[in-house]
Amino acid sequence: MAGSTPHAVIPTKSGRGRPITALETPPVLAPTQPRAIGKTRLSVRETENGTRLGDLFQAGALKTVFPRTRDAGRVDAVLVNCAGGVTGGDRFTTSARAYENARLAITTQAAERGYRAMPGEVGHITTRLNADQGSQLFWLPQETILFDGCAIRRRLDIEIAPDANVIILEPLILGRAAMGEDTVNATFSDRISIWQDRSLRFLDGWSYSGNLSEYFDRPGVGNGARAMASLIVAGPMAERVAERMTALMPPSGGASLIAPDLLAGRILAKSGLELRSALLPVLDHLTKNTLPICWRL
Repeated sequence: MAGSTPHAVIPTKSGRGRPITALETPPVLAPTQPRAIGKTRLSVRETENGTRLGDLFQAGALKTVFPRTRDAGRVDAVLVNCAGGVTGGDRFTTSARAYENARLAITTQAAERGYRAMPGEVGHITTRLNADQGSQLFWLPQETILFDGCAIRRRLDIEIAPDANVIILEPLILGRAAMGEDTVNATFSDRISIWQDRSLRFLDGWSYSGNLSEYFDRPGVGNGARAMASLIVAGPMAERVAERMTALMPPSGGASLIAPDLLAGRILAKSGLELRSALLPVLDHLTKNTLPICWRL
C-alpha cells in the first residue's frame, strides 16, 4: 500500500503538511460553531441643505438603515443585527462621527438579545463615537436583554469636542419576566468612557459573572430590579436640562450634575416595561420630542 494515492494532509511544523496514506486514519478536527461578525462605520456632515450622510461602510451581520426622521435637520441611523442576537464569539463593531455642526441620532431596530454562549466564549459589542465642534450626537439604542447563560462584553468610547452636545443611553434587562425567566446566570461587563481633548472626563464600568438576578436583588445594587438604564448628557446642554431631567426621574432613578457640562443619571425598574415607561418622558424632553420612531413601535 506504499504507493497508494494520498487523500488528505496532516499539518507539520513546517506548515506544508504531509500526505495521509490509505493505512492511516485522518485526524478528527473539532467542529467550529459559526459566529456572527458585523461592522458598520458612518459619518454625517453639515451642508447648505442641512445634515447629510457623509460616509457609510457596512459588512457582515450589522446593517444600517436611514428612515425618515422627526427632526428634518438631523440624520437618524438605525442599526440592524441580521443575526438576531449576540452569542459567544460574535463581534459587532460600530463607529460613527458627527462632523462640525452636524446632527446625528443612532438607535437600534429592536431590543438586542444576548443568547446562551458556549463555555469560554464571549460576545463583543464595541462602539466608538466622535462628536466634533458644534455637533450633536445621540446614542439611543433600545434595550439589551440578557438571557440565561449569555456572555457579553460591551464597550462604548466617545470623543467629544468642548462645545458638542451628546446624549448617551444604555438600557439593560435581565431575562423576560413574561416568559417566567426569573433567574439569569450570565457573564456581563459594560464600560462607558467619555474623552475630551485626550483627557478622560467620565468613566462608568462594571463587570459580573454568576447569578445576575441574585446580584441585582441586593439592596445596595438593585433592590430587586430586573432592568436598568444609564443616561448621560455631555456638553453645554447638560446644565440646561439637569433640573427638568431630575424632576422627570422615577423614585428609583436619579441624576447628578458632575460638572456644568456633564450630567449622569441611572434608572432602576422591576421590568422592561416599567423601565421604558420611565425612560420615554425623559428622552422626549432631552430630544425635544424627536425621539427616533423605533422607540414607539
